[in-house]
Amino acid sequence: MSFWHNRRVLVTGHTGFKGSWLCLWLERLGAQVIGIAQPPHTDPNLFTLLSPWPALDHRIADITAAPPLTALIAGSSAEIVIHLAAQALVPAGQRDPVGTFAINVMGTVHVLQAALALPALKAALIVTTDKVYADPDSGRAFEEADPLGGTEPYGASKAAAELAVDAYRAAYAAKGIGLGSARAGNVIGGGDWAEDRLVPDVMRALAGGQTVRVRNPSAVRPWQHVLEPLGGYLTLAERLVDSDAVATAFNFGPRDDDAVPVAALVELVLGLWGDGRWEAGAETDAPHEAGLLRLDCRRARERLGWRPVLTLKEAAELTVTWYRAASAATSPAALFDLGREQIAWYEKRWQAARQP
Repeated sequence: MSFWHNRRVLVTGHTGFKGSWLCLWLERLGAQVIGIAQPPHTDPNLFTLLSPWPALDHRIADITAAPPLTALIAGSSAEIVIHLAAQALVPAGQRDPVGTFAINVMGTVHVLQAALALPALKAALIVTTDKVYADPDSGRAFEEADPLGGTEPYGASKAAAELAVDAYRAAYAAKGIGLGSARAGNVIGGGDWAEDRLVPDVMRALAGGQTVRVRNPSAVRPWQHVLEPLGGYLTLAERLVDSDAVATAFNFGPRDDDAVPVAALVELVLGLWGDGRWEAGAETDAPHEAGLLRLDCRRARERLGWRPVLTLKEAAELTVTWYRAASAATSPAALFDLGREQIAWYEKRWQAARQP
């Protein structure tokens, strides 16, 4: 963990759900974090609930506008860039395909181009998604070498972002900068209030005393707590600094038996909450989604020594604990401290799992 102490780390998308948890973890590790993002998109949102951040250098910017973004990145003097900023929802991509491609493709290109000019840069990590793979209905666990594609704007735009990373790989290698990408999805955890996501939908229904409507209860997804892939990102970014062998794409997913149907996760969360009910409610205009989505994470295990350490039940317990605390919290400090406590607990599990 000492690797991150005093490192200048630029995080794009730091006001989002994953970005807020990542910044909280990096600050705990002693990194000097510079964040570039648009304002949070939901109310409430995790970034605002954890404010005021004690050490974060917080900048607002649109990654689709190249000149101001380039100036901000140049002024960051970052050693490591972790690019999370994105339009990250399948239904939103269906509603605004042009904006989704602009953010996810050209936004990524702008970050790659600007970061390449940073004199102290040692590594850049581009975060995409598990939905970059072609043939989503194949039913097989996807490996990183499988063909990329997309049957809807979100997945297709993220697959195109992966191609942009490949196009820049030689330029980064020529400067001795490690460039990698990370593919994960279907994360759960405290502080997510995005529309059209399962756990936030469950929490909104519980808060309003309503029945949870589940549009595709039989769909199987690789559910994992948000700290699991974030631990993978930190591991990969660290290794990118000193190893050409990891300058490639990596899947980060849960244990194989934690890829379960949507209905199973809903029932688990409701059981831990101690209340609530759900019913199937298909949407006639919903975008097509694969019935089964799984990731093969052997590359991360073999090259990075990374593996998931939480069971799905533990991931759900952490998530429900956070939301229950949020409903009773009287100050941002309480949630800030709870987040750091959950990270500290996870770190112990993470380190114990890596002992010989």
